[in-house]
Amino acid sequence: MSKNHSISFKIYLTVLVILLILTVITVGVAQVDFGMFNAFFAMLIATVKAGLVLMYFMHLKYDEKLYWLIFGSAVFFVVLLYFFSELDIVTRVIQNSVL
Repeated sequence: MSKNHSISFKIYLTVLVILLILTVITVGVAQVDFGMFNAFFAMLIATVKAGLVLMYFMHLKYDEKLYWLIFGSAVFFVVLLYFFSELDIVTRVIQNSVL
């Protein structure tokens, strides 16, 4: 087992402030039309926010590396599921356009 790491209140408060700032940035970015990059910017900000939550509030930063492996494999399978779903949609569109 890993040691019990206690995170100070100051770090929690700093992460909270960063998350709130990123939320304001998300709302601001949503008000601007970036064309096809809207989803990219939204996902980029959401990924940074999720990373902060995972590292500090879920304590992955201080846990054993096995937990990172388990989390990474879960993310890998979600991406794989998304990829195959998109592949299915694309092949159906191509098949319907040929017919």
